[in-house]
Amino acid sequence: MTFTYMEYPSDEELQPGDAALLEKARTATKDAYAPYSHFRVGAAALLNNGRIVTGTNQENASFPAGICAERTLLSVASNLYPGIAIDSMAISYANETGASDRPIFPCGICRQSLQEFSQRTNQPIRLIVSGLIGIVYIFPEADCLLPLAFTPDELH
Repeated sequence: MTFTYMEYPSDEELQPGDAALLEKARTATKDAYAPYSHFRVGAAALLNNGRIVTGTNQENASFPAGICAERTLLSVASNLYPGIAIDSMAISYANETGASDRPIFPCGICRQSLQEFSQRTNQPIRLIVSGLIGIVYIFPEADCLLPLAFTPDELH
């Protein structure tokens, strides 16, 4: 299996729309609730209707009852704009106990959720992934991160 992605040395090399979406994700990290891990994640998505929605990780003392930024965003998007596909999603993080200078990637549950949202809306979700500074990766489809996915088709 193979997949492609683009690598940029910084957000300065991005198209203006991608840079703006990434900045929204970076800014959203400030709204994360991460008192236990001190690892704040923010996500921002451009919907097909032109709206931008954000999500952040929300931890809970009753671990693992928290929710990741990506799934928070998917919930917000599907509740505010039912049936509207996501064109692109940017993901960033602020590590309060270490560096935030390289891309991080969605966890397995988020990868599954992104894959199913894409399938449900019949459109791939383009991913822009970076820390607060540094290298930026762009994946043409979130599905690239979950090869051989388990999909609703397997339940029939």
